[in-house]
Amino acid sequence: MFKQKPLRTLAIAATAAMLLPVAASAATVKVGVVLTFSGGAAIFGQQISQGMELFMAEHPDAFGGHTVELIKRDSKHPGGDVAKAAVRELITRDKVDLLAGFVFSPNAIASAELVSQGKVPMIVMNAGTAWITNLSPYIARVSFTMWQSGHPMGIYAKEKLGCESAAVGYTDYPPGKDSLDAFKTGFEGAGGKVVDAIPMGGPREVPDFTPFFQRVKDAGPHCLYVFVPSGNHASAVTKTFADLGMREAGIQLIGPGDITQDTELQGMGDDAVGLVTMHHYSADYENAENQAFVSAWKAAYGADSTPDFMAVAGWDGMAAIAHVVKTLDGDIDADAAMQALAGWTFDSPRGPIMIDAETRDIVHDEHVHEVVKDGDRLKIKVVDSIAQVKDPCKALKIGKCGE
Repeated sequence: MFKQKPLRTLAIAATAAMLLPVAASAATVKVGVVLTFSGGAAIFGQQISQGMELFMAEHPDAFGGHTVELIKRDSKHPGGDVAKAAVRELITRDKVDLLAGFVFSPNAIASAELVSQGKVPMIVMNAGTAWITNLSPYIARVSFTMWQSGHPMGIYAKEKLGCESAAVGYTDYPPGKDSLDAFKTGFEGAGGKVVDAIPMGGPREVPDFTPFFQRVKDAGPHCLYVFVPSGNHASAVTKTFADLGMREAGIQLIGPGDITQDTELQGMGDDAVGLVTMHHYSADYENAENQAFVSAWKAAYGADSTPDFMAVAGWDGMAAIAHVVKTLDGDIDADAAMQALAGWTFDSPRGPIMIDAETRDIVHDEHVHEVVKDGDRLKIKVVDSIAQVKDPCKALKIGKCGE
């Protein structure tokens, strides 16, 4: 668990930096932050929130002399109702200038109508269902889409891993279904065959994966592609895979990077060695921006803490907000904000990123990760890369992505 004391120091430092004497025209920009801060997924909200706060502390001059006030609300669970109520309150009562956060896709989806009605820019910092940005012209995303990892993973599995057949296990909610469609489109388009697709419970509680994985073992495909919403789900996946001897049966476990989340990886043990995923971030990346980010993170939150892809989305999302605040000189107009975000580029810890001017979605590099043992710790090894991947779902105009 992350150390809490440095958070207080960070908050004080960030606030102090924002309150330094500035020009008389300095504005206070209110940002409503809707994240999961309680329950089993609280670590997700914490990672994003800490990423946002760290950016503010490390870049106090990025906001053009204006004060940024974060007003946080707990979305609690993925159902959407609590998040929608929080967004309504933030827009109507707190009069926020921007919205940010959204761990789970149902929470972002449920809030989209209110964002359009209130004309408040919304920066998605995790929720990965591809068509979320199609729901409102005032939504932009700095995290990822399930198609950005699932579709190229399908192609890679057939062309590079030698998988002729595959089964898919997925958590049964919008991003899980999106990940299934993405992998299947890429895999079968490359000549492979998905022999089974298994919904494996919902995102709230970790199910017993044994019956699902036994069904796959009995079918005997070359690969098992799994999407689960990170956290304890991911650890349970690797354990069940090992307990059933699926690797020994000739089945390779693959998936998006959600199943090798940095905050969970060391706890997975040797069961995770050899696992191959497609993803856009690891704390082990050696680029200069990431090394500086990880160093700052550990200084702020403790040497034993680790940032993950959600933390980076919080960092990058705050950089995007800083760009809007500075560009508009603290006077936030929704249409002008979205125009400022169109084509925005940034040197992120994950590598170069951009917000696509047409789709308002993230563009970033995708990497093939392999889990390897490095001494007594597990490490992500990058074995292949695809530069500047746009969301394939929108590019192919599939389903709701084409609306």
